[in-house]
Amino acid sequence: MQNTAFTNIDSYIAAMPEHIQPLLERTRQAIRKGAPKAEELISYGMPAFRFHGMLVYFAGFRNHCSFFPGNAGLISEMQDELSRFKTSRGTIRFTVENPLPVSLITRMTRIRVQQNLEKEAAKKQRVRKG
Repeated sequence: MQNTAFTNIDSYIAAMPEHIQPLLERTRQAIRKGAPKAEELISYGMPAFRFHGMLVYFAGFRNHCSFFPGNAGLISEMQDELSRFKTSRGTIRFTVENPLPVSLITRMTRIRVQQNLEKEAAKKQRVRKG
């Protein structure tokens, strides 16, 4: 699995352990719901979504999955809601037995869309002033 160069999210999910595949597909659909216009791609060897810049990533492992919201501050801000999950600076780990709620993935993705749009608008504003 580690040395495979995936070309799309479908091939990535298909290569994962069978019990993890539905969880990854559920994560993918929750992200898609939060960012319907985002582009799917493989980045750093894992599924990712791009919309006015990189948005979010997710990954599957033998015994867990990870969601990478692309903004460590977002994990800190939502620490209460994420308290039953193992988190680190930029990662939320979850399992088949304790899945990350679809609504939370979708909401975090929507926040990231808004952050990317605001960042792009601020950049355009600086260019106009400069």
